[in-house]
Amino acid sequence: MDLDAVLPEVGEFGAYQQLLLYLVLLPCVLPCGFHAYNQLFMAARPDHWCRVPHLDALDPNVAKNISIPLILREGEYIHSQCDMYERNYSDVLGGAGIDANLTTSPCQYGWNFDYSRYAATVVTEWEMVCHRDFLATLALVLLGVGGLIGNYIFGYLQDTLGRRPSFFIYLFIECFFGIATAFAQDFVTWTTFRIGVGFTVPAILGTPYVLAIEVVGPSKRTLVTILTNIAYSLGLVALAGVVYLVRDWRQLALATSVPFLSFFLYWWVLPESPRWLLARGRFDEAEKILRKMARVNGKPLPANYMLQLKKKYQAERYVQRKDVEKEKTRQYGVMDLFRTPNLRRKTLIITFIWFTNTSVYVGLSYYAPVLGGDEFLNFFLAGAVELPTYIVLWPAMECVGRRWTLCVSMVIGGVACLATIFVQNDSMTTLCLYCLGKMGISSSYVVLPLMASELYPTVVRGLGMSTSAVAGMLGPIIIPIVNYMLYYSEVIRKVQKVIRYCDILNLLKP
Repeated sequence: MDLDAVLPEVGEFGAYQQLLLYLVLLPCVLPCGFHAYNQLFMAARPDHWCRVPHLDALDPNVAKNISIPLILREGEYIHSQCDMYERNYSDVLGGAGIDANLTTSPCQYGWNFDYSRYAATVVTEWEMVCHRDFLATLALVLLGVGGLIGNYIFGYLQDTLGRRPSFFIYLFIECFFGIATAFAQDFVTWTTFRIGVGFTVPAILGTPYVLAIEVVGPSKRTLVTILTNIAYSLGLVALAGVVYLVRDWRQLALATSVPFLSFFLYWWVLPESPRWLLARGRFDEAEKILRKMARVNGKPLPANYMLQLKKKYQAERYVQRKDVEKEKTRQYGVMDLFRTPNLRRKTLIITFIWFTNTSVYVGLSYYAPVLGGDEFLNFFLAGAVELPTYIVLWPAMECVGRRWTLCVSMVIGGVACLATIFVQNDSMTTLCLYCLGKMGISSSYVVLPLMASELYPTVVRGLGMSTSAVAGMLGPIIIPIVNYMLYYSEVIRKVQKVIRYCDILNLLKP
């Protein structure tokens, strides 16, 4: 609160904060979205069918009709992707008739792929289909596991080393493994590199967000939060454009990693958080930043401000006769989040809501490319529909507060998602409900970090937010498995139909 008291005098959102935000912090948001979702397209699974070498010279459609059986899926006959007819294809080419009683077998000579939408993906290059189709899901799960571990460690780094060095450590890790991904020669190596990338997702978003919150006054935190999330959503829209233009997975890995090497130039302009420095007792470094902030904003730093702050700091911190050096180097742990009843209650509530939000938000983002139709357009819409929410979200948070805005957003998102159960055969209505659900959950996803950053004390803010985010990262680990099971499990599809039937019967009851 001491820094909040002086910021209005040196500028809550003056030229210094605006330059820092627009030129440094908002661009730093982009790597998170790019590396969180580019794997969906690197591991895209195009249409495929069994390869029969004897028929390579024929038109693909003719070859499929001769060699691939039809199967019934969701009321429609399609060519099997994993089975072929057992027959003498030399005789077929010689003019032999078609036997109606042919037996089938799994693909014996590999697969043919539809390259009309993708030049190459890891699925087509390493034939990760049929009995190997779970590998793409496994890689996505391991990306989430890497994020869970990295986010937890990042909390300690951010509160121990500071916001600034933590960002560059994670930027180096992300760029290194992101570029290395393009040179992987097998699935194991590629997955290992993707785990390295996942280690930084979404932890690398922590520094620009927390730092933006900590260098502005209380009245501008909502604005900064909105701007940060607009930058993130624009990043998803930009990624949709990149994946549309770059259809080869190796080139895509480079296109979504190499440009971020330029962010190392921010080493000379990205400051440390003055709030964190003051909380750690590093007054001289904090004073330099505050004086620079006051100078750029054209306002003087109040006289004797730092001296008074030091005295107050000493009175508060050393009432238990702890020496200065010990207090400066004190290590805060997860147990500090549960030390008092008030903080314990806040931690549990924030963590539960964070898990719910992350699971739904990431699940809808993962699901966008497979909604049907153009996967690039779907992903573009998934990012674009978030932008209109900020028009309503900003005044809502200012007028009704964080809690009610969070509650209403989650209710709207949840109801829209549940409503899709009744319109699964109407693709346009499903898409509209999907967009409404994405808007609702993205709104709550904006409010929650802001609310959490204001509730957690400064000395454990990074740790508290990362701990809650770690629980949220369980969602990206579980969601790919759920999607995989829903797509391939006939049992689950039948259960879904029974549930929908029961829901309809309940609605018809008087």
